[in-house]
Amino acid sequence: MLTAFTLQTSAQNIRGTWSGELDTGMMKLAIVLHVDNDSTCRLDSPDQAAKDLKGQVEYISADSILVRLPQLVVLYGARLADGELRGTFVQGLNALPLTLKNGELVRKRPQTPQPPFPYQTEEVAFTNENAGATFCGTLTLPKGANTVMLMVTGSGQQNRDEELFEHKPFAVIADYLARHGIATLRYDDRATGKSVGGDVKDATTKDFADDALAGIEWLRQNKRFKKVGIIGHSEGGLIAFMLGALDKVDFIVSLAGPAVRGDSLLLEQNKALLGDKAKGLTIESVRNNVSALQKSWYNFYIDYDPQPDLARIACPVMAVNGSKDLQVVASQNIPALRRLLTKNGQNVIKEYPDLNHLFQHCQTGMPTEYGQIEETFSEEVLNYIVEWTQQLY
Repeated sequence: MLTAFTLQTSAQNIRGTWSGELDTGMMKLAIVLHVDNDSTCRLDSPDQAAKDLKGQVEYISADSILVRLPQLVVLYGARLADGELRGTFVQGLNALPLTLKNGELVRKRPQTPQPPFPYQTEEVAFTNENAGATFCGTLTLPKGANTVMLMVTGSGQQNRDEELFEHKPFAVIADYLARHGIATLRYDDRATGKSVGGDVKDATTKDFADDALAGIEWLRQNKRFKKVGIIGHSEGGLIAFMLGALDKVDFIVSLAGPAVRGDSLLLEQNKALLGDKAKGLTIESVRNNVSALQKSWYNFYIDYDPQPDLARIACPVMAVNGSKDLQVVASQNIPALRRLLTKNGQNVIKEYPDLNHLFQHCQTGMPTEYGQIEETFSEEVLNYIVEWTQQLY
C-alpha cells in the first residue's frame, strides 16, 4: 500500500501545464490545462479567448487524472502514456478524444516586432479631463516624420497593441508605418493596462470617441507634426468617422469601420456567424435582445447611425474591409461607404478578398480561426496604407 507521501510525490508527474488540440468535428480548438495541485486546476481555450477557467481535480495519481469544470459542464479524464495525457473530453452529451502534451501552448507570431528597432519610441500620457481618465501610450517616432496617426482599438477594453489571441496587430501596424516614415500614437484604453480612471461600466462609443479626441488634441499641442490623422479598427473606425465629421483630423484610415446603424450591423453579423441558426432573426429581435442586456454601450450602439457623420466628412478617407469579415460584413458596409463619402480623388474604398475582421488571410472568417492563423495583419493592406498616406502629403 502506497503511503500518502508516495502518492503526493507520484502525482508530480501530472502537475504542471499541458496543451493540445480538441477536434470538435466542425473546428479544432486549442486547449491548455494547468494542474495546480491535488485539488485545483485551470483551463484555457485560447481560440475562444477564454483563460483561467477554474476547475476541480476529482482524482490524481502517478498516471491518471480526472478534472471537472462545473461552469462549462466539462469532465476530462486521462492516463499518462509516453509523456502524454491521453483521454476523453466530455461536455454535456458530447465525448471527444483529447491528447495533451506537457508544456505551454506555443504559437508562431512571425510579424510581432522584435528589437532592435530603426526608430525611436517614447512613453507618453494624455488626459481626458471630463472623464477623469489618464491614458498611457507609445509614441513611435521615425526620424524626420511629419505625419502621425492616432491608433484607436476595436470594441472592448484593449491594450495599446490591441492584443488578442497572442496577436498584436497595432504593434505590427505601428512598426510597419514607422519603417516607412510615419509616426503613430497607440494607447491603452481607459482603465486598461497603464491607463487609469474613467468610467467603463456605463461608457459608450461616444465616450471612447472623447478619449480619442483627447489624444488628437495632445498630438496637435505637441507641435512635432504637420498632419495628424487617425487609424481605427472596427469600433475604432467608427470613432474615426465621428471625429472626421467634426473636422478634428486631417485624414482617416478605417479598418473595418461600421458604416450602417448598429442594429442593422448586428443583424448581419449574427446571420454571418450563426448561419441557419439565425433564421427568423429580425432587427426588432436583435434590439430586444440587446435591450435585455441593460448595457449602456449596447443601447447606444444599436441606435447610433454613422451615415450622417460619413456624409459630413471632408478630409481624405481610406476605408478597407475584408471579404470574409463576419463581424463587419463588407457587402453591407462597402455600399454605404461608396454612397455617402465625398466623391474626390483622394478617398479610397476597397474590399480585400479572403481577409477576415483582423485582416488575416483565412479560410472561413470565423473568430475561432483568429488564434490559429500565424499571420497577424495582411502585408498587402499595410503596404497600401503607407502608399495612400504618403501620396496625401
